[in-house]
Amino acid sequence: MDLAYIPSPSTGVLHLGPLPLRGYAFAILVGLFIALWIVNRRWVARGGKPGTTTDIAVWAVPFGLVGGRLYHVITDYELYFGEGRNWVDAFKIWEGGLGIWGAVALGAVGAWIGCRRRGIALPPYADALAPALAIAQAFGRWGNWFNQELYGKPTDLPWALKISEGPNREAGLYHPTFLYESLWCLGVAALVIWAERRFRLGHGRVFALYVAAYCAGRAWIEYMRVDEAHHILGLRLNLWTAMIVFVLAVVYLVVSSRVRPGREEIVEPEKDSAAPEKDADASKKDVDAEEPAGDDSDPVAVTAEAAGTAEKAEDPVSGAAKDGRG
Repeated sequence: MDLAYIPSPSTGVLHLGPLPLRGYAFAILVGLFIALWIVNRRWVARGGKPGTTTDIAVWAVPFGLVGGRLYHVITDYELYFGEGRNWVDAFKIWEGGLGIWGAVALGAVGAWIGCRRRGIALPPYADALAPALAIAQAFGRWGNWFNQELYGKPTDLPWALKISEGPNREAGLYHPTFLYESLWCLGVAALVIWAERRFRLGHGRVFALYVAAYCAGRAWIEYMRVDEAHHILGLRLNLWTAMIVFVLAVVYLVVSSRVRPGREEIVEPEKDSAAPEKDADASKKDVDAEEPAGDDSDPVAVTAEAAGTAEKAEDPVSGAAKDGRG
């Protein structure tokens, strides 16, 4: 008799009247909103402007969702194409199936476009995003719990995950790999925040550390999973991806620290820094143009001259006498 285990939800959909609320989508959205809040705070703390990260997210999030879905569909194409399959299911993202590798890769393209439009560099934004993205993944992994998917090997540990009978799965107790990865991502977020402060990482190295740390954990978690996957030389495809990306991230860390040590002092330059000076010059010219020419003269001389002119105009007799003498 099993005394302790983690239960799975009986359904991954909660109906609010006619509106279905899917657990997978809910987990993704919660992680997304928390990540947007965190990255905005980190960006402002580095000297950036409030709202910049939201403008970039408008590009990064859609690109990331498309990239994550594309990676999943390409690597598990047999689920959507072939005999007895409906290719329309490839668009049903709410039913699960997002590959983090594709999400980060194509999301980076969207972030680059957003950064270009704002006139800032991608590396400092990626550094601000790193722990926020790890925390978003920690929440997003609970979507697999709602769908009863991506669990590990059978186990009798007290924290085993109970899976019910269903399509492509057998009832039993399995390693809760979704929970392992969720906790690992929280640890990665704490690691990169500590390392950033301790070593003043910059120029994209915070993001590279996040990638390397996540891949290290994903490798052993991937080894535990028992769901269907493509294999290369006896290893799962995602395991190969994790190892390759880990090496690339470490190489970037080493090379970048030598080429560009330290971190950026300014992450979001002022676009209109010269505008106030131009406005001041224009205002000065306008004042000079409106200023009377005699303002720079001696006020005593000006007063005396004005008095003499008035005297001539008001004493015609004197003027006539003078003309007579001439």
